[in-house]
Amino acid sequence: MLIDTHLHLVDRDRLSYPWLSGVPALNRDWTFASYTKSAKDLGISGALHMEVDVAEQDIHRETDMVAQLMASVDSLLLGAISAARPEASDFESCLDGINTAVIKGLRRVLHVVPDEISLSTSFRDNIKRLGPKGLPFDICVSARQLPIAAALVDAAPNTSFVLDHCGVPDIAAGDYTGWAAAIREIAKRSNLNAKISGITAYTGDGWTVDTLRPYVEHIIDSFGWDRVVWGSDSPVCTLQSSLEQWVEITHQLTQGAAADDLAKLHHVNATRIWGL
Repeated sequence: MLIDTHLHLVDRDRLSYPWLSGVPALNRDWTFASYTKSAKDLGISGALHMEVDVAEQDIHRETDMVAQLMASVDSLLLGAISAARPEASDFESCLDGINTAVIKGLRRVLHVVPDEISLSTSFRDNIKRLGPKGLPFDICVSARQLPIAAALVDAAPNTSFVLDHCGVPDIAAGDYTGWAAAIREIAKRSNLNAKISGITAYTGDGWTVDTLRPYVEHIIDSFGWDRVVWGSDSPVCTLQSSLEQWVEITHQLTQGAAADDLAKLHHVNATRIWGL
Protein backbone atom coordinates (compact mmCIF):
# COMPACT_ATOMS: atom_id res chain seq x y z
CA MET A 1 0.00 0.00 0.00
CA LEU A 2 1.61 3.24 -1.19
CA ILE A 3 0.08 6.68 -0.72
CA ASP A 4 1.38 9.38 -3.05
CA THR A 5 1.33 12.58 -0.99
CA HIS A 6 2.44 14.84 -3.84
CA LEU A 7 0.53 14.51 -7.11
CA HIS A 8 0.16 17.46 -9.49
CA LEU A 9 -2.52 17.48 -12.18
CA VAL A 10 -2.57 20.02 -14.99
CA ASP A 11 -5.68 20.96 -16.98
CA ARG A 12 -4.85 24.07 -19.02
CA ASP A 13 -8.37 24.36 -20.46
CA ARG A 14 -9.73 24.73 -16.95
CA LEU A 15 -7.02 26.53 -15.00
CA SER A 16 -4.17 28.97 -15.60
CA TYR A 17 -0.57 28.05 -14.71
CA PRO A 18 1.62 31.14 -15.35
CA TRP A 19 4.87 29.41 -14.38
CA LEU A 20 4.53 26.58 -16.90
CA SER A 21 5.52 28.83 -19.80
CA GLY A 22 9.04 28.82 -18.36
CA VAL A 23 9.23 25.00 -18.19
CA PRO A 24 8.50 23.71 -21.71
CA ALA A 25 9.03 20.07 -20.73
CA LEU A 26 6.06 20.25 -18.36
CA ASN A 27 3.87 22.67 -20.30
CA ARG A 28 1.10 20.29 -21.31
CA ASP A 29 -1.90 18.61 -19.71
CA TRP A 30 -1.18 15.94 -17.10
CA THR A 31 -4.44 14.09 -16.61
CA PHE A 32 -5.83 12.08 -13.74
CA ALA A 33 -6.76 9.23 -16.07
CA SER A 34 -3.18 8.85 -17.26
CA TYR A 35 -1.79 9.03 -13.72
CA THR A 36 -4.34 6.51 -12.43
CA LYS A 37 -3.36 3.94 -15.02
CA SER A 38 0.33 4.21 -14.11
CA ALA A 39 -0.30 4.45 -10.37
CA LYS A 40 -2.38 1.28 -10.17
CA ASP A 41 0.31 -0.65 -12.03
CA LEU A 42 2.88 0.64 -9.53
CA GLY A 43 0.96 -0.27 -6.38
CA ILE A 44 -0.11 3.28 -5.53
CA SER A 45 -3.43 2.91 -3.73
CA GLY A 46 -4.20 6.53 -2.90
CA ALA A 47 -3.00 10.06 -3.63
CA LEU A 48 -3.19 13.60 -2.33
CA HIS A 49 -3.36 16.29 -4.98
CA MET A 50 -0.78 19.00 -4.40
CA GLU A 51 -1.65 22.48 -5.59
CA VAL A 52 0.18 23.48 -8.77
CA ASP A 53 0.70 27.19 -8.10
CA VAL A 54 -2.20 28.16 -10.34
CA ALA A 55 -3.07 31.80 -10.93
CA GLU A 56 -4.49 33.19 -7.70
CA GLN A 57 -7.99 33.64 -9.13
CA ASP A 58 -8.05 29.90 -9.91
CA ILE A 59 -7.19 28.58 -6.45
CA HIS A 60 -10.78 27.69 -5.55
CA ARG A 61 -11.42 26.27 -9.00
CA GLU A 62 -8.44 23.95 -8.58
CA THR A 63 -9.89 22.63 -5.33
CA ASP A 64 -13.28 22.18 -7.00
CA MET A 65 -11.58 20.15 -9.73
CA VAL A 66 -10.05 17.86 -7.12
CA ALA A 67 -13.40 17.45 -5.36
CA GLN A 68 -15.01 16.35 -8.62
CA LEU A 69 -12.22 13.84 -9.31
CA MET A 70 -12.50 12.48 -5.77
CA ALA A 71 -16.17 11.76 -6.42
CA SER A 72 -15.49 9.64 -9.51
CA VAL A 73 -15.90 5.87 -9.28
CA ASP A 74 -12.92 4.09 -7.66
CA SER A 75 -10.97 7.35 -7.47
CA LEU A 76 -7.47 7.17 -6.03
CA LEU A 77 -7.72 10.76 -4.78
CA LEU A 78 -7.95 11.06 -1.01
CA GLY A 79 -7.97 14.84 -0.81
CA ALA A 80 -6.25 18.08 -1.70
CA ILE A 81 -3.35 20.03 -0.29
CA SER A 82 -4.67 23.34 -1.51
CA ALA A 83 -2.98 26.62 -2.29
CA ALA A 84 -3.22 29.32 0.37
CA ARG A 85 -2.19 32.91 0.95
CA PRO A 86 -1.44 33.15 4.68
CA GLU A 87 -0.13 36.68 4.14
CA ALA A 88 -3.60 37.89 3.07
CA SER A 89 -5.73 39.98 5.42
CA ASP A 90 -8.79 37.77 4.81
CA PHE A 91 -6.98 34.47 5.45
CA GLU A 92 -8.77 33.80 8.74
CA SER A 93 -12.20 34.08 7.16
CA CYS A 94 -11.09 31.90 4.23
CA LEU A 95 -9.89 29.31 6.70
CA ASP A 96 -13.31 29.19 8.35
CA GLY A 97 -14.89 28.29 5.00
CA ILE A 98 -12.62 25.31 4.23
CA ASN A 99 -14.28 22.01 3.42
CA THR A 100 -12.10 19.53 5.29
CA ALA A 101 -13.75 16.60 3.52
CA VAL A 102 -11.72 17.70 0.50
CA ILE A 103 -8.93 19.93 1.81
CA LYS A 104 -6.53 17.98 4.01
CA GLY A 105 -3.72 20.54 4.16
CA LEU A 106 -2.44 23.82 2.74
CA ARG A 107 0.65 25.09 0.95
CA ARG A 108 2.14 28.41 -0.06
CA VAL A 109 5.19 27.99 -2.32
CA LEU A 110 7.83 30.11 -0.58
CA HIS A 111 10.78 29.96 -2.95
CA VAL A 112 8.91 32.13 -5.49
CA VAL A 113 8.15 35.01 -3.08
CA PRO A 114 10.36 37.34 -1.02
CA ASP A 115 11.69 35.78 2.18
CA GLU A 116 10.05 38.57 4.16
CA ILE A 117 6.59 37.14 3.50
CA SER A 118 6.99 34.07 5.68
CA LEU A 119 8.93 36.08 8.25
CA SER A 120 6.05 38.51 8.80
CA THR A 121 3.98 38.44 11.99
CA SER A 122 0.70 38.18 10.07
CA PHE A 123 1.90 35.16 8.07
CA ARG A 124 3.07 33.37 11.19
CA ASP A 125 -0.11 34.19 13.12
CA ASN A 126 -2.17 32.70 10.32
CA ILE A 127 -0.03 29.57 10.18
CA LYS A 128 -0.64 29.17 13.92
CA ARG A 129 -4.36 29.04 13.15
CA LEU A 130 -3.87 25.83 11.15
CA GLY A 131 -3.05 23.79 14.24
CA PRO A 132 -6.50 23.93 15.88
CA LYS A 133 -8.06 23.23 12.46
CA GLY A 134 -5.99 20.05 12.05
CA LEU A 135 -4.55 21.30 8.76
CA PRO A 136 -0.85 20.58 8.11
CA PHE A 137 1.20 23.12 6.16
CA ASP A 138 3.58 21.95 3.43
CA ILE A 139 6.81 23.93 3.29
CA CYS A 140 8.27 24.28 -0.20
CA VAL A 141 11.57 26.18 -0.01
CA SER A 142 14.96 26.11 -1.65
CA ALA A 143 17.86 24.69 0.35
CA ARG A 144 19.18 28.16 1.22
CA GLN A 145 15.83 28.95 2.88
CA LEU A 146 15.91 26.03 5.32
CA PRO A 147 16.81 28.32 8.28
CA ILE A 148 13.79 30.50 7.37
CA ALA A 149 11.62 27.38 7.28
CA ALA A 150 12.94 26.40 10.72
CA ALA A 151 11.96 29.80 12.08
CA LEU A 152 8.43 29.38 10.69
CA VAL A 153 8.08 25.97 12.32
CA ASP A 154 9.32 27.41 15.62
CA ALA A 155 6.75 30.19 15.40
CA ALA A 156 3.82 27.74 15.18
CA PRO A 157 4.64 24.84 17.54
CA ASN A 158 1.07 23.51 17.53
CA THR A 159 0.86 23.29 13.74
CA SER A 160 2.02 20.23 11.84
CA PHE A 161 4.44 20.87 8.96
CA VAL A 162 5.76 18.80 6.06
CA LEU A 163 9.03 19.71 4.35
CA ASP A 164 8.65 19.05 0.63
CA HIS A 165 11.21 17.31 -1.61
CA CYS A 166 13.81 16.61 1.10
CA GLY A 167 14.36 20.36 1.41
CA VAL A 168 15.25 20.68 -2.30
CA PRO A 169 18.97 19.83 -2.29
CA ASP A 170 20.99 20.95 -5.30
CA ILE A 171 22.04 17.43 -6.18
CA ALA A 172 23.25 18.40 -9.65
CA ALA A 173 25.79 20.79 -8.11
CA GLY A 174 26.87 18.26 -5.49
CA ASP A 175 25.80 20.54 -2.65
CA TYR A 176 25.53 18.01 0.15
CA THR A 177 27.41 19.28 3.19
CA GLY A 178 25.56 22.56 3.71
CA TRP A 179 22.19 20.99 2.96
CA ALA A 180 22.88 18.08 5.31
CA ALA A 181 23.78 20.38 8.20
CA ALA A 182 20.63 22.45 7.68
CA ILE A 183 18.50 19.29 7.53
CA ARG A 184 20.00 17.96 10.72
CA GLU A 185 19.15 21.25 12.45
CA ILE A 186 15.60 21.65 11.15
CA ALA A 187 14.76 18.02 11.90
CA LYS A 188 15.09 18.74 15.64
CA ARG A 189 11.53 20.15 15.50
CA SER A 190 9.09 17.40 16.38
CA ASN A 191 6.14 19.07 14.59
CA LEU A 192 7.97 18.89 11.26
CA ASN A 193 7.85 15.90 8.91
CA ALA A 194 9.84 15.31 5.73
CA LYS A 195 8.58 14.27 2.32
CA ILE A 196 10.79 12.08 0.15
CA SER A 197 9.35 13.21 -3.15
CA GLY A 198 10.66 13.30 -6.68
CA ILE A 199 14.22 14.42 -5.96
CA THR A 200 15.36 13.07 -9.31
CA ALA A 201 14.22 16.49 -10.59
CA TYR A 202 17.23 18.08 -8.86
CA THR A 203 19.84 15.84 -10.45
CA GLY A 204 21.78 16.38 -13.65
CA ASP A 205 22.48 14.01 -16.50
CA GLY A 206 24.11 10.71 -15.66
CA TRP A 207 22.68 10.31 -12.17
CA THR A 208 22.29 6.87 -10.59
CA VAL A 209 20.54 5.43 -7.55
CA ASP A 210 23.77 5.98 -5.63
CA THR A 211 23.65 9.67 -6.54
CA LEU A 212 20.41 9.94 -4.56
CA ARG A 213 21.24 7.53 -1.75
CA PRO A 214 23.07 9.90 0.65
CA TYR A 215 20.25 12.44 0.46
CA VAL A 216 17.44 9.99 1.16
CA GLU A 217 19.37 8.17 3.86
CA HIS A 218 20.22 11.46 5.59
CA ILE A 219 16.56 12.49 5.62
CA ILE A 220 15.51 9.19 7.17
CA ASP A 221 18.37 9.29 9.66
CA SER A 222 17.58 12.89 10.67
CA PHE A 223 13.79 12.63 10.92
CA GLY A 224 13.36 8.96 11.77
CA TRP A 225 10.84 6.58 10.23
CA ASP A 226 7.96 8.10 12.22
CA ARG A 227 8.27 11.46 10.42
CA VAL A 228 8.81 10.63 6.76
CA VAL A 229 6.26 10.28 3.96
CA TRP A 230 6.55 9.45 0.27
CA GLY A 231 5.46 11.46 -2.75
CA SER A 232 5.95 11.25 -6.49
CA ASP A 233 6.02 14.95 -7.37
CA SER A 234 4.55 13.82 -10.67
CA PRO A 235 4.95 15.26 -13.26
CA VAL A 236 7.87 17.40 -12.03
CA CYS A 237 9.85 14.21 -11.40
CA THR A 238 9.71 13.56 -15.16
CA LEU A 239 12.29 16.29 -15.73
CA GLN A 240 14.92 13.61 -15.00
CA SER A 241 12.99 10.34 -14.56
CA SER A 242 9.66 8.70 -15.19
CA LEU A 243 7.12 8.08 -12.43
CA GLU A 244 7.87 4.39 -12.80
CA GLN A 245 11.60 4.99 -12.30
CA TRP A 246 11.05 7.11 -9.19
CA VAL A 247 8.89 4.42 -7.57
CA GLU A 248 11.46 1.75 -8.38
CA ILE A 249 14.30 3.94 -7.09
CA THR A 250 12.41 4.50 -3.83
CA HIS A 251 12.12 0.75 -3.32
CA GLN A 252 15.81 0.29 -4.08
CA LEU A 253 16.86 3.02 -1.66
CA THR A 254 14.82 1.54 1.20
CA GLN A 255 15.54 -2.13 0.47
CA GLY A 256 16.34 -4.01 3.64
CA ALA A 257 14.37 -1.72 5.96
CA ALA A 258 12.04 -3.34 8.46
CA ALA A 259 8.50 -3.97 7.24
CA ASP A 260 7.03 -1.74 9.96
CA ASP A 261 9.32 1.14 8.96
CA LEU A 262 8.45 0.78 5.28
CA ALA A 263 4.75 0.83 6.17
CA LYS A 264 5.30 4.13 7.99
CA LEU A 265 6.95 5.67 4.94
CA HIS A 266 4.48 4.20 2.47
CA HIS A 267 1.16 4.98 4.14
CA VAL A 268 0.95 4.96 7.95
CA ASN A 269 2.52 8.38 8.56
CA ALA A 270 0.56 10.04 5.76
CA THR A 271 -2.70 8.64 7.09
CA ARG A 272 -1.92 10.11 10.51
CA ILE A 273 -0.58 13.50 9.39
CA TRP A 274 -3.43 14.32 7.03
CA GLY A 275 -6.19 12.38 8.79
CA LEU A 276 -6.94 10.17 5.80
